[in-house]
Amino acid sequence: MSLSRSKSKEAPYAGPTWQCAAIYLAVALLAQVTLLHFLTIRGVTISAVLVVVVWYAIHADPRRAALFGMIAGLFEDVLDTGTGGAWTLSTTLTAILAGVVSRGFFADSMPLVAGIVVFATLLRTFLFWLVMEGEGYPTGLGWMHFHATLWQAALNAVFIVIIMLIGRYRESPQYR
Repeated sequence: MSLSRSKSKEAPYAGPTWQCAAIYLAVALLAQVTLLHFLTIRGVTISAVLVVVVWYAIHADPRRAALFGMIAGLFEDVLDTGTGGAWTLSTTLTAILAGVVSRGFFADSMPLVAGIVVFATLLRTFLFWLVMEGEGYPTGLGWMHFHATLWQAALNAVFIVIIMLIGRYRESPQYR
């Protein structure tokens, strides 16, 4: 048996399809750019794009999560001028870590998914501001950004729990 013909035994991919994830990402981007700014609490909005990236990352392997996170971050950088690739880098790294952290549990556990969303929000914002500082953005107002990030983490966790509850309701036999 030659080495070139041997294949590694991998489990088949069981995550969301690219088409489904692309539709969710497009809807999240559109909502984030147009509607979610009207739903601010303490000056903070839900990051629908991050929630979709985390949702995909916990269902996919880290390689696919990284690619999806990179695409999502790239779109955010295009729509939010002046960030110089900070969203792309921070979202990609966050997707990788969310994908790695979620390997040991079921993706339908609401407390664990909400916890990963909180962790991902904090990590992504930290990485974003680290990149922005490297690009010369002034470092002042750090506590204000940290305070806003804590609120956004809470909002994102509530958002993903609501989305999961809607999904469970739609999958229940009474709904059919």
